[in-house]
Amino acid sequence: MTAAALDFAGLIRAGDVVVCGQATAEPRTLTKALVAQKDHLPPFTIVVGPVFSRSFAPEHTGTIAFRSYGAIGAARRLAEAGRLDVVPSHYSAFCADFASGRHRADVVLVQLAVDEDGRLSASLSNDYVIDAARRARLVIAEINPHAPWTFGAEWPADIPLHIRVAADLLPLELPAGELDDVSRRIAAHAAGLVADGSTLQFGVGRIPDAILSSLSHVRDLGIHSGLINDAVVDLIACGALTNARKGIDIGLTVTNQLIGTRRLYDFAHRNPAIAVRPTSYTHAAAVLGRVNRLVAINSALQVTLDGSVNAETIDGVAIGAIGGQVDFVRGANASPGGRAIIALPATTPKGASRIVPEVETVTTSRADVDAIVTEWGVAELRGCGLAERAQRMIAIAAPEHRETLAQGMWQRERKA
Repeated sequence: MTAAALDFAGLIRAGDVVVCGQATAEPRTLTKALVAQKDHLPPFTIVVGPVFSRSFAPEHTGTIAFRSYGAIGAARRLAEAGRLDVVPSHYSAFCADFASGRHRADVVLVQLAVDEDGRLSASLSNDYVIDAARRARLVIAEINPHAPWTFGAEWPADIPLHIRVAADLLPLELPAGELDDVSRRIAAHAAGLVADGSTLQFGVGRIPDAILSSLSHVRDLGIHSGLINDAVVDLIACGALTNARKGIDIGLTVTNQLIGTRRLYDFAHRNPAIAVRPTSYTHAAAVLGRVNRLVAINSALQVTLDGSVNAETIDGVAIGAIGGQVDFVRGANASPGGRAIIALPATTPKGASRIVPEVETVTTSRADVDAIVTEWGVAELRGCGLAERAQRMIAIAAPEHRETLAQGMWQRERKA
């Protein structure tokens, strides 16, 4: 079937929950058609993850309701407009709740790749969509001949595809952002925490890109991550990434999603050295604890003087997510030789300090933190008391904010 022939009016029912592929796995031929037909459809909700397309701009989506586990990428605009219902959930739990039926899915929209033998693969993401499809009333698949066929994400034979649509668009790409001085300085500090034989987990953004680009000198790196990007191809090409010392999955780059450009997709296509596995494996505590030297690299909006991390909200508005941060921080803490790194700029674009006395939302607790990194250095917090933590956090704050932070700490100590 062509997208032009697809009439959602006969498919979407009032109150339906529509689950669609997230990030670069968004089936844009289908989402574009769905949004275009919104005025002829009854009220329904779309479940999204990170959004890197223009499909769901608030001004173009009418009265469609949205739900997600966070506000990442363009989903922030939905949150700022009051259109996004955020489920405060670890990414692993969010996925598991579709498998258990706790999260409802009536209609599923998915992008699939097909090989020369007609076998289907979920391609760029092996996330909650497969479990949602197993319970959905209707599964609509966008078959994209340009999507990479990936191992580990084979479409289960027992899940029927009720409608197949030929893709009109290439798979979405997300190029790396231009690195700036602050990101490079953060990367220089963080790279010192990555030893030979480390296995990396990282997220999306300029800072993880900068850190990865600074690791070409490290030997026998591995990957066990929620996502991989083009920088992984660079590390393999220069010989730094071998997956030889991971402890498990020797020789395999293990990920849950591919978020990058055509270069990454072509590299991953039918590549048996890359495994796109479900969240029940990539984020599982029992698995992460077996990975050698797991180095988890995650970001934050703010960090307090005691090390509590806020990666979710500012002034009551969701502009981030719990995501897999806590899964991987705890996994890195349990890993032999592991490190859990939270990396962030010391200030916001407007100059406000990101090192703060208090946060409105605690994503990763102070009991779980290990190392906090800004462009001003590394605060090693594991095993430190509160007073020592505060001193170390002030030392990596922007210089213009250190005196104010120190005065606030002194005043709180006097009151105590």
